[in-house]
Amino acid sequence: MSTGQALDDVVKVAREHAERVDSDGVYPLEAVAELRASGLLGLVLPIEAGGAGAGPGEFTETVIALAEACGSTAMIYLMHVTAAVSIAAAPPPDLPNLLAGMARGTTLGTLAFSERGSRSHFWAPVSIATASGTSVRLRADKSWVTSAAHADVYVVSTGAPSGVPGEVDLYAVPAGTPGLNVAGPWRGLGLRGNDSAPMTVDAGIPVGYRLGGPASGFALMMETVLPWFNLGNAAVSLGLASVATRAAIEHVGAARLEHLGQSLAGLPTIRAQIARMGISLAAQRAYLAHAAGSVAAPGEDTMLQVLGIKASANDAALQITDAAMRVCGGAAFSKHLPIERAFRDARAGSVMAPTADALYDFYGRAVTGLPLF
Repeated sequence: MSTGQALDDVVKVAREHAERVDSDGVYPLEAVAELRASGLLGLVLPIEAGGAGAGPGEFTETVIALAEACGSTAMIYLMHVTAAVSIAAAPPPDLPNLLAGMARGTTLGTLAFSERGSRSHFWAPVSIATASGTSVRLRADKSWVTSAAHADVYVVSTGAPSGVPGEVDLYAVPAGTPGLNVAGPWRGLGLRGNDSAPMTVDAGIPVGYRLGGPASGFALMMETVLPWFNLGNAAVSLGLASVATRAAIEHVGAARLEHLGQSLAGLPTIRAQIARMGISLAAQRAYLAHAAGSVAAPGEDTMLQVLGIKASANDAALQITDAAMRVCGGAAFSKHLPIERAFRDARAGSVMAPTADALYDFYGRAVTGLPLF
């Protein structure tokens, strides 16, 4: 089966269940099962590991298509891919079959980074691992873990055993490891099916579950996690903005003002709003394609592209979905259209670490010659 056909099949299932996933706040089991069988969980993983070897451009287009169907499914996919590329960059020696499982869809991955003590500053865990011979004990309270009760492996961040500020380790922790527990339910304004629940970690694991060498976690976060996550998160935002724009255009073309003998599209104020939405979406998609190309072939401005694209796309999605709500009025406020779901789902991106405001600060630091951290 081609990648395109596989994506079409997943999108069809995700769209079919999206309203129930949102209204009931349930995990999209059907869409995730289709993802597991599709080969898309290995889309960007190396061919030698069983993946398709695709790049950032194919990844972002896939995420956009998923987000247009179901925001929760798109976020679950994004977190899996980000975990997978991190493991591919620095495979844990004691889990030699992990990457192949992630590529073929039997192993769903996610990240467990954010902690209560450092909140959206995901790069600075307050937890500190303790080492003893060939084992290490992780103790942490993780705030938001997508697929918390459903993932098969978690990439967990922790302060390195050295205790030196800024030194971070990442570990691949399989589901079912004693001491790895979901600590509460996930209830959110949007993305209500992605199971971003808190987790507690009090687990002893082999040192060989670590990704890379000692204290290499921060570099992995900045060089691998951040680029792929920011691209994917921007793609989720643009997928949500796209479905809101399309629904708004269809609605204003069909809804009639019978006393005037015209559709809503006959009003110049409506047309102006639709135009702004479409132009903003087109500009952001071009920016995302440029940023994805920069990650695929890194250059001097790659970090700027990585910092800017998530913040820009997040804010654009806020504005576009807000405009769609205003243009479509009561039909959007109710559940007659998919716009109110996209409106709520789009609110997550800008407050998801690294937040849009933090990224604007980092971007400003980078262009003015200041250190990021």
